[in-house]
Amino acid sequence: MGLHSLSPAKGSRRPRKRIGRGEGSGTGKTSGRGQKGAGSRAGSKRRAAFEGGQMPIHMRMRKLRGPHMKKSMPFEMFRTHTQPVNIDALESRFEAGTEVTIELMKANGLATRKDIPVKVLAKGELSKALTVHAHGFSAGARERIEAAGGTCTIVEA
Repeated sequence: MGLHSLSPAKGSRRPRKRIGRGEGSGTGKTSGRGQKGAGSRAGSKRRAAFEGGQMPIHMRMRKLRGPHMKKSMPFEMFRTHTQPVNIDALESRFEAGTEVTIELMKANGLATRKDIPVKVLAKGELSKALTVHAHGFSAGARERIEAAGGTCTIVEA
């Protein structure tokens, strides 16, 4: 066996498409670009977000108000902001039987912002019975708090 006898596996290599080399090739004459129109012209591409002439999505949706006017896509409309607090943090900072309120979490450095709701998440283990007040609980966090003998109370934002 020599280098001259090596060849790629059958079906692993595809021959180069020879564009514009006669009608018999299948990609002759218009070279696979169709008739006329923006896509058929040399050197031109349709701009990003071009939707064939219909009003594009970034223009159909409203603009954001406020200091960030350059953000024309209002992704913030759909984003929900919460401050995550994990149950392992509750385990390490509070004694058994404590009623953990949002104010108490803020005092202990768990929740820092007043304007963003607090959501308790299930990272870690909980062995103490705590009464936890928060704006939201993940299913796993609620399960672990109740399994430890505690209760979960949802507070309106």
